[in-house]
Amino acid sequence: MSVPVFQVGQGDASSPVILHVPHASRQISGPARASIALDDTALLTELDRMTDAHTDVIAARAAEAARVRPWMFVNEWSRLVVDPERFPDEREEMAAVGMGAVYTHTSHGQRLRPDDPAFAQRLLDAHFHPYAQGMTDLVDERLAATGRAIVVDVHSYPALALPYELHGDGPRPQICLGTDLAHTPPWLRDAAAEAFAGYEVGFDTPFAGCYVPLKHYGIDDRVSALMVEIRRDTYQSEPGGDPQPGLDRLAASLATLVDALAKA
Repeated sequence: MSVPVFQVGQGDASSPVILHVPHASRQISGPARASIALDDTALLTELDRMTDAHTDVIAARAAEAARVRPWMFVNEWSRLVVDPERFPDEREEMAAVGMGAVYTHTSHGQRLRPDDPAFAQRLLDAHFHPYAQGMTDLVDERLAATGRAIVVDVHSYPALALPYELHGDGPRPQICLGTDLAHTPPWLRDAAAEAFAGYEVGFDTPFAGCYVPLKHYGIDDRVSALMVEIRRDTYQSEPGGDPQPGLDRLAASLATLVDALAKA
């Protein structure tokens, strides 16, 4: 049985909130693995560095604890197959370091796979485009049901900057809240800052922005979005280690945010 590109977790019919988890999986497809130049040991090391480990668990526990259950949209494949949060074209700034939608280089600048536009297009067709359509459909469903949609990305990042980071020289707070001028209104920023008040919180450092389907981006102000980036040493041993007790506290804070957004 083939593995789906994504999974949608059923939420309450009245909830506009979507917890989006794009980078938690370590799963590599056969064709993608064949294209990767790293040996198994080096690949495991890169997965440790680049996977937002346990963010799917944090999101799932938050969804379970929330008074009004949010919807979930979870990537089933590693970002080393395709990164669904990148632009698939020249708009993507990370392409400058070989980490556009289909990575050609690792977090440390080593060659991950050859430049092969035809193969990259096959990966985009198999993963990126179905994922983008699925997320667009879910946002449209929430708009039809509730008149609004609020996408909350759930990510993590290492305590020490990796070489690929274009903006890694800034502060690295325990919680980084990524925003967008068009889709992150002040009430959403304030709700997130309050929900994570027990942590050191920063905005748009070391990562900025948030995910909005291109159909709605810059066009539909009924779609709001925020990225929650969690510094990994708050809940796991690095790199890629087992979860620590801090995970439950983070899930509770995320549930608090979900509840605030559901009634906002």
